[in-house]
Amino acid sequence: MFRLGVLAPWLVLAVVATIAVGLPLLAGDQAPDFADSLRGPGADHLLGTDHSGYDLAVRTAQGLQISLVIAAACAVVATLLGVVIGVGSISVGGWVDAVVMRVVDGVNALPHLVVGVVIAAMWRGEPLAIIASIALTHWPAVARVVRAELLDNTSAGWVETARLAGASRTFIATQHLLPAVIGQALVAMTVLLPHAVWHETTLSFLGVGLSPDEASLGTLLGQARGDVLSGAWWTLAVPGVALMITALACAAAASSLRRTSLPPAGEVWR
Repeated sequence: MFRLGVLAPWLVLAVVATIAVGLPLLAGDQAPDFADSLRGPGADHLLGTDHSGYDLAVRTAQGLQISLVIAAACAVVATLLGVVIGVGSISVGGWVDAVVMRVVDGVNALPHLVVGVVIAAMWRGEPLAIIASIALTHWPAVARVVRAELLDNTSAGWVETARLAGASRTFIATQHLLPAVIGQALVAMTVLLPHAVWHETTLSFLGVGLSPDEASLGTLLGQARGDVLSGAWWTLAVPGVALMITALACAAAASSLRRTSLPPAGEVWR
Protein backbone atom coordinates (compact mmCIF):
# COMPACT_ATOMS: atom_id res chain seq x y z
CA MET A 1 0.00 0.00 0.00
CA PHE A 2 1.53 3.30 -1.08
CA ARG A 3 1.99 6.02 1.49
CA LEU A 4 0.52 9.47 0.87
CA GLY A 5 4.04 10.93 0.62
CA VAL A 6 4.76 8.63 -2.32
CA LEU A 7 1.51 9.34 -4.13
CA ALA A 8 1.35 13.09 -3.45
CA PRO A 9 3.82 14.26 -6.14
CA TRP A 10 2.16 12.03 -8.74
CA LEU A 11 -1.23 13.49 -7.83
CA VAL A 12 0.19 17.01 -8.19
CA LEU A 13 1.62 16.10 -11.60
CA ALA A 14 -1.74 14.66 -12.62
CA VAL A 15 -3.48 17.89 -11.60
CA VAL A 16 -0.88 19.99 -13.45
CA ALA A 17 -1.26 17.90 -16.61
CA THR A 18 -5.06 18.08 -16.37
CA ILE A 19 -4.97 21.88 -16.09
CA ALA A 20 -2.43 22.15 -18.92
CA VAL A 21 -4.65 20.13 -21.25
CA GLY A 22 -8.13 20.98 -20.01
CA LEU A 23 -8.03 24.74 -19.43
CA PRO A 24 -7.10 25.72 -23.02
CA LEU A 25 -9.80 23.37 -24.33
CA LEU A 26 -12.44 24.93 -22.08
CA ALA A 27 -11.33 28.48 -22.92
CA GLY A 28 -11.32 27.89 -26.69
CA ASP A 29 -9.41 30.02 -29.15
CA GLN A 30 -8.06 33.33 -27.85
CA ALA A 31 -7.35 36.45 -29.84
CA PRO A 32 -5.04 39.29 -28.78
CA ASP A 33 -6.86 42.30 -27.36
CA PHE A 34 -4.44 45.13 -26.67
CA ALA A 35 -7.23 47.20 -25.12
CA ASP A 36 -7.36 44.56 -22.39
CA SER A 37 -3.59 44.18 -21.91
CA LEU A 38 -1.85 44.03 -18.54
CA ARG A 39 -5.03 43.96 -16.49
CA GLY A 40 -4.46 42.79 -12.95
CA PRO A 41 -6.15 39.74 -11.42
CA GLY A 42 -9.88 40.28 -11.11
CA ALA A 43 -13.33 38.93 -11.79
CA ASP A 44 -12.97 38.93 -15.58
CA HIS A 45 -9.47 37.42 -15.54
CA LEU A 46 -8.67 35.63 -12.30
CA LEU A 47 -4.91 35.74 -12.89
CA GLY A 48 -4.83 38.87 -15.02
CA THR A 49 -3.81 39.35 -18.65
CA ASP A 50 -0.46 39.63 -20.41
CA HIS A 51 0.81 42.47 -22.61
CA SER A 52 -1.15 41.12 -25.61
CA GLY A 53 -4.42 40.93 -23.72
CA TYR A 54 -4.46 37.13 -23.44
CA ASP A 55 -5.93 35.61 -20.30
CA LEU A 56 -2.79 34.74 -18.31
CA ALA A 57 -4.26 31.60 -16.73
CA VAL A 58 -5.06 30.12 -20.15
CA ARG A 59 -1.78 31.32 -21.62
CA THR A 60 0.18 29.75 -18.75
CA ALA A 61 -1.71 26.48 -19.17
CA GLN A 62 -0.83 26.48 -22.88
CA GLY A 63 2.81 27.17 -22.04
CA LEU A 64 2.81 24.46 -19.41
CA GLN A 65 1.41 22.00 -21.94
CA ILE A 66 4.13 22.73 -24.48
CA SER A 67 6.90 22.68 -21.86
CA LEU A 68 5.72 19.34 -20.47
CA VAL A 69 5.50 17.75 -23.92
CA ILE A 70 9.00 18.92 -24.85
CA ALA A 71 10.40 17.86 -21.47
CA ALA A 72 8.82 14.42 -21.74
CA ALA A 73 10.22 13.97 -25.25
CA CYS A 74 13.68 15.01 -24.02
CA ALA A 75 13.53 12.56 -21.11
CA VAL A 76 12.42 9.68 -23.35
CA VAL A 77 15.07 10.33 -26.04
CA ALA A 78 17.89 10.81 -23.50
CA THR A 79 16.88 7.65 -21.62
CA LEU A 80 16.69 5.55 -24.79
CA LEU A 81 20.13 6.78 -25.88
CA GLY A 82 21.60 6.12 -22.46
CA VAL A 83 20.12 2.63 -22.19
CA VAL A 84 21.18 1.58 -25.71
CA ILE A 85 24.71 2.90 -25.26
CA GLY A 86 25.07 1.51 -21.73
CA VAL A 87 23.82 -1.96 -22.65
CA GLY A 88 25.85 -2.00 -25.86
CA SER A 89 29.00 -0.94 -24.02
CA ILE A 90 28.70 -3.72 -21.45
CA SER A 91 27.69 -6.30 -24.06
CA VAL A 92 30.79 -5.69 -26.19
CA GLY A 93 33.14 -4.91 -23.33
CA GLY A 94 36.89 -4.58 -23.68
CA TRP A 95 38.31 -1.50 -25.37
CA VAL A 96 34.88 -0.50 -26.71
CA ASP A 97 33.58 -0.18 -23.16
CA ALA A 98 36.63 1.88 -22.19
CA VAL A 99 36.19 4.23 -25.17
CA VAL A 100 32.47 4.68 -24.48
CA MET A 101 33.18 5.61 -20.85
CA ARG A 102 35.76 8.19 -21.96
CA VAL A 103 33.14 9.67 -24.31
CA VAL A 104 30.69 9.78 -21.41
CA ASP A 105 33.27 11.59 -19.26
CA GLY A 106 33.95 14.02 -22.10
CA VAL A 107 30.28 14.89 -22.63
CA ASN A 108 29.77 15.27 -18.87
CA ALA A 109 32.68 17.70 -18.74
CA LEU A 110 30.98 20.03 -21.22
CA PRO A 111 28.78 22.84 -19.85
CA HIS A 112 25.34 21.51 -20.72
CA LEU A 113 23.62 24.87 -20.93
CA VAL A 114 26.26 26.32 -23.27
CA VAL A 115 26.08 23.27 -25.55
CA GLY A 116 22.29 23.46 -25.48
CA VAL A 117 22.35 27.15 -26.43
CA VAL A 118 24.69 26.44 -29.37
CA ILE A 119 22.55 23.58 -30.73
CA ALA A 120 19.24 25.37 -30.21
CA ALA A 121 20.56 28.60 -31.74
CA MET A 122 21.46 26.79 -34.98
CA TRP A 123 17.75 25.97 -35.54
CA ARG A 124 16.10 28.71 -33.50
CA GLY A 125 12.44 28.17 -32.76
CA GLU A 126 12.44 24.48 -33.71
CA PRO A 127 11.13 22.13 -30.98
CA LEU A 128 13.26 19.28 -32.40
CA ALA A 129 16.39 21.38 -31.92
CA ILE A 130 15.46 21.96 -28.26
CA ILE A 131 14.81 18.25 -27.74
CA ALA A 132 18.13 17.37 -29.39
CA SER A 133 20.07 19.97 -27.38
CA ILE A 134 18.77 18.60 -24.08
CA ALA A 135 18.82 14.88 -24.93
CA LEU A 136 22.37 14.98 -26.36
CA THR A 137 23.72 16.50 -23.14
CA HIS A 138 21.83 14.31 -20.66
CA TRP A 139 22.16 10.74 -21.99
CA PRO A 140 25.60 10.13 -20.38
CA ALA A 141 24.09 10.14 -16.89
CA VAL A 142 21.68 7.38 -17.91
CA ALA A 143 24.42 5.40 -19.66
CA ARG A 144 26.61 5.51 -16.55
CA VAL A 145 23.77 4.35 -14.28
CA VAL A 146 22.87 1.51 -16.67
CA ARG A 147 26.49 0.39 -16.97
CA ALA A 148 26.94 0.38 -13.19
CA GLU A 149 23.78 -1.69 -12.79
CA LEU A 150 24.89 -4.18 -15.44
CA LEU A 151 28.42 -4.68 -14.10
CA ASP A 152 27.00 -7.00 -11.44
CA ASN A 153 24.76 -8.80 -13.95
CA THR A 154 27.58 -9.58 -16.38
CA SER A 155 29.49 -11.36 -13.63
CA ALA A 156 26.42 -13.29 -12.50
CA GLY A 157 26.33 -17.01 -13.11
CA TRP A 158 23.31 -17.00 -15.38
CA VAL A 159 24.96 -14.60 -17.83
CA GLU A 160 28.11 -16.72 -17.93
CA THR A 161 25.95 -19.83 -18.36
CA ALA A 162 24.22 -18.23 -21.35
CA ARG A 163 27.59 -17.42 -22.90
CA LEU A 164 28.89 -20.97 -22.41
CA ALA A 165 25.66 -22.27 -23.97
CA GLY A 166 26.53 -20.36 -27.15
CA ALA A 167 24.17 -17.39 -26.77
CA SER A 168 25.19 -14.41 -28.87
CA ARG A 169 25.94 -10.99 -27.44
CA THR A 170 22.75 -9.65 -29.00
CA PHE A 171 20.65 -12.38 -27.37
CA ILE A 172 22.24 -11.78 -23.97
CA ALA A 173 21.80 -8.02 -24.30
CA THR A 174 18.13 -8.17 -25.31
CA GLN A 175 17.00 -11.14 -23.22
CA HIS A 176 19.09 -10.76 -20.06
CA LEU A 177 20.73 -7.35 -19.71
CA LEU A 178 18.02 -5.05 -21.06
CA PRO A 179 15.22 -6.43 -18.84
CA ALA A 180 17.52 -6.02 -15.82
CA VAL A 181 17.69 -2.22 -16.27
CA ILE A 182 14.08 -1.40 -17.15
CA GLY A 183 13.38 -0.24 -13.60
CA GLN A 184 16.49 1.95 -13.51
CA ALA A 185 15.57 3.38 -16.92
CA LEU A 186 12.12 4.42 -15.67
CA VAL A 187 13.67 6.09 -12.62
CA ALA A 188 16.24 7.86 -14.82
CA MET A 189 13.49 9.08 -17.16
CA THR A 190 11.55 10.54 -14.25
CA VAL A 191 14.69 12.15 -12.82
CA LEU A 192 15.38 13.80 -16.19
CA LEU A 193 11.93 15.42 -16.36
CA PRO A 194 12.61 18.39 -14.02
CA HIS A 195 16.02 18.93 -15.67
CA ALA A 196 14.37 19.02 -19.09
CA VAL A 197 11.68 21.45 -17.88
CA TRP A 198 14.32 23.83 -16.51
CA HIS A 199 16.51 23.60 -19.60
CA GLU A 200 13.64 24.17 -22.04
CA THR A 201 12.47 27.13 -19.97
CA THR A 202 15.99 28.56 -19.82
CA LEU A 203 16.57 28.23 -23.58
CA SER A 204 13.25 29.90 -24.41
CA PHE A 205 13.88 32.60 -21.79
CA LEU A 206 17.27 33.36 -23.39
CA GLY A 207 15.61 33.69 -26.79
CA VAL A 208 17.17 30.64 -28.48
CA GLY A 209 14.33 28.24 -27.76
CA LEU A 210 10.79 28.51 -29.00
CA SER A 211 9.56 31.53 -30.91
CA PRO A 212 8.12 34.32 -28.69
CA ASP A 213 4.80 33.72 -30.46
CA GLU A 214 4.70 30.20 -29.00
CA ALA A 215 3.38 29.89 -25.46
CA SER A 216 5.87 28.12 -23.20
CA LEU A 217 6.92 28.85 -19.65
CA GLY A 218 10.23 30.19 -20.93
CA THR A 219 8.72 32.58 -23.48
CA LEU A 220 6.15 33.81 -20.95
CA LEU A 221 8.89 34.53 -18.40
CA GLY A 222 10.98 36.23 -21.08
CA GLN A 223 8.12 38.52 -22.08
CA ALA A 224 7.38 39.30 -18.44
CA ARG A 225 10.77 40.96 -17.93
CA GLY A 226 9.57 44.21 -19.48
CA ASP A 227 6.05 43.98 -18.08
CA VAL A 228 7.27 43.74 -14.48
CA LEU A 229 8.99 47.11 -14.84
CA SER A 230 5.59 48.67 -15.53
CA GLY A 231 4.14 47.10 -12.38
CA ALA A 232 2.51 44.03 -13.94
CA TRP A 233 4.01 41.62 -11.40
CA TRP A 234 1.45 38.90 -12.17
CA THR A 235 2.93 38.31 -15.64
CA LEU A 236 6.06 37.00 -13.94
CA ALA A 237 4.50 35.47 -10.83
CA VAL A 238 1.93 33.23 -12.55
CA PRO A 239 4.23 31.36 -14.98
CA GLY A 240 7.01 31.42 -12.36
CA VAL A 241 4.85 29.67 -9.76
CA ALA A 242 3.65 27.20 -12.40
CA LEU A 243 7.27 26.40 -13.26
CA MET A 244 8.24 25.93 -9.61
CA ILE A 245 5.28 23.65 -8.85
CA THR A 246 5.89 21.54 -11.95
CA ALA A 247 9.64 21.18 -11.42
CA LEU A 248 9.30 20.39 -7.70
CA ALA A 249 6.53 17.86 -8.38
CA CYS A 250 8.69 16.14 -11.03
CA ALA A 251 11.66 16.04 -8.66
CA ALA A 252 9.53 14.67 -5.81
CA ALA A 253 7.97 12.06 -8.12
CA ALA A 254 11.45 10.94 -9.20
CA SER A 255 12.56 10.70 -5.58
CA SER A 256 9.50 8.63 -4.61
CA LEU A 257 9.98 6.33 -7.59
CA ARG A 258 13.63 5.85 -6.69
CA ARG A 259 12.70 4.94 -3.10
CA THR A 260 10.05 2.45 -4.14
CA SER A 261 12.41 0.93 -6.73
CA LEU A 262 15.06 0.12 -4.14
CA PRO A 263 14.76 -2.80 -1.69
CA PRO A 264 14.13 -1.94 1.96
CA ALA A 265 17.21 -1.57 4.17
CA GLY A 266 18.73 -4.91 5.06
CA GLU A 267 16.78 -6.78 2.40
CA VAL A 268 17.57 -7.93 -1.10
CA TRP A 269 14.98 -8.35 -3.83
CA ARG A 270 14.96 -11.73 -5.46
